[in-house]
Amino acid sequence: MCAKEILTEPFSEPLKTTLKRLCIAIVFSIAFGYIEAAVVVYLREIFHPDGFTFPMAVFGNTAMSVRILLTEMGRETATIVLIFTGAWLFGRNRQQRFAYFFAIFAIWDIFYYVWLKVLLDWPASIMDWDILFLIPVIWASPVLYPVLISVTVFLFAVIILCHSASARPIQPTFSSWLAFLLSALIVMESFCIAGVRVTEPDYASSFHEGLFTVGYLLGVATFLVCLSKSGSRRTTSQVCNADTTAF
Repeated sequence: MCAKEILTEPFSEPLKTTLKRLCIAIVFSIAFGYIEAAVVVYLREIFHPDGFTFPMAVFGNTAMSVRILLTEMGRETATIVLIFTGAWLFGRNRQQRFAYFFAIFAIWDIFYYVWLKVLLDWPASIMDWDILFLIPVIWASPVLYPVLISVTVFLFAVIILCHSASARPIQPTFSSWLAFLLSALIVMESFCIAGVRVTEPDYASSFHEGLFTVGYLLGVATFLVCLSKSGSRRTTSQVCNADTTAF
């Protein structure tokens, strides 16, 4: 019975190999962040020649404006596909691929702002507002909040990869997945509420820090609970090895 279960044991590898692969993924993400920032440099030159400021001016209804907006939405979709593809290639099992998706996304997002600072000297402050996403509606907030999410999920990804490499995968329950989903929806809602009001003079009051904080802390707490439970579990291979030694 033990031998049969070992066949389904999650992939494990030396931690050094995992960290090496993660470093390559980080280099990929940093380069990808530059590409994203370069595109935004061109877009701001087209749509905001006098400076990228809030409240935002409404796009015109010209054919060019609509075409560029649709192209930008397509680019965002393609970006997610590329990140998913990279995660699939870097990871060796489902949990590793999940972790690599968030690691690549996080570093890409952080260095997107780093490169914009280098290229445009923007943002001037971590509290400057930005348009985060356009699908299915506009997402917006001060830069601090998406960067905080990215730093957090990158740390989560590193922890998941280290556990997976040593065949001690974190195993969330169904209720944990529901909590993660609720956390993500709450955070997304805080961005979307602010996004629909970026053209209004009082746009700054539309971002609800309290709502974001609830979603953020729910996600962090859920992960920490999953992590604490994984520490008390023994994998099938560990049990089998112990049985063999005792025998």
